[in-house]
Amino acid sequence: MGKQIREDHQSAINYYNRGYAKENLGDKYGAIADFTEAIRINSDEASYYNCRGAVKSELGDKHGAIADFTESIRINPDEVYYYSKRGVTKSELGDKDGAIADFTEAIRINPDDNYAYYLRGIAKSDLRDKQGAIADFTEHVRLDPNYAAAYYNRGNAKSELRDKHGAIADYNEAIRLNPDYALAYYNRGIVKSELKNKQGAIADFTEAIRINPKEATNYYNRGFTKSALGDKQGAIADYTEVINLDPDNPLAYFNRGIAKYNLGDKQGAVDDYTEVIRFNHDDASAYYNRGNAKSALGDNKGAIADFTEYIRLDSDYATTYYLRGNAKSAIGDKQGAIADFTEAIRINPNLAKAYANRGVAKYNLEDKQGAIEDFQKAAPLFQSQGNTEWYQTSLNSIKEIEKLL
Repeated sequence: MGKQIREDHQSAINYYNRGYAKENLGDKYGAIADFTEAIRINSDEASYYNCRGAVKSELGDKHGAIADFTESIRINPDEVYYYSKRGVTKSELGDKDGAIADFTEAIRINPDDNYAYYLRGIAKSDLRDKQGAIADFTEHVRLDPNYAAAYYNRGNAKSELRDKHGAIADYNEAIRLNPDYALAYYNRGIVKSELKNKQGAIADFTEAIRINPKEATNYYNRGFTKSALGDKQGAIADYTEVINLDPDNPLAYFNRGIAKYNLGDKQGAVDDYTEVIRFNHDDASAYYNRGNAKSALGDNKGAIADFTEYIRLDSDYATTYYLRGNAKSAIGDKQGAIADFTEAIRINPNLAKAYANRGVAKYNLEDKQGAIEDFQKAAPLFQSQGNTEWYQTSLNSIKEIEKLL
């Protein structure tokens, strides 16, 4: 009988070894079959369950993996690695609390298990417990001061808690340990931008691009920052690179459209906003901006169509009625213009230019008294808003019309 036990034990090891070899060769299902056979022969070996659970997890069978890791723990409840593996798998299934419980158990068994602190910090961060995450990452750093990812993730948590300078210090350390840590450069750039250090942010985004030139978000944020500094051409170049890498990125088209418009390329702006609308037919801002660009190009009918679409999506923005009123006036639709200026005034009674332009439209329709009344309402508003030029123009208009009465 003893000889049979020894032969069975060796047979289980053989299946285990073959399963391990199959796994390394990419034959995941064959590996599971061999680990299962090893378990059938010897169901009290924790490592067999652990290996089978790891392969199941790789194949997407997370629940099956957890069941195997649980068996490993049942057999060997003092092995921290099994708790960590089960915790990671629970986290992947969204069970962050269950994951934290497993990482905590690993730490209880071995208070110097730095990786368990790191994993628990990640799970806590996912649950928005940023202070708890920082405490765990700090423990990891104490136990292993040379792991760049711990500084990086602690920096992320600090940033979300508005400790921007603390975040930068951690990103600095992550980069010192790993000079090619693209995400650390990227996130440090974000924080620098928030701290108004735009040039420093651009330098960091540029480093991130150097390391990972195929990541569109690096170009996007560099373009956004360049635009904030007034470098519209540089911003356009970066947004164009985003579009080359990610042709379905509406934000890149939208922001490139803004930069083109500000540089005087109104048609280029129209083309970019048209792309945005192609992605999302209900993007109100794209219609609004395209309407402005069309108006600047003299395409008042196209502008009216775009402002009308904006109003369909957001009927409470006075400026859109005002702009549509201007476009209607430009094509001779004075009554339509008056109706839009009136709606703009209803929404915003302090929109002085709406009174003034309605006055012009009324004057053109021979309603001189109505025109005077609108200029009389516009004048004090312009004065209170510090617009002396339009204030004086309104007064002059009143005098000129009164001469004609």
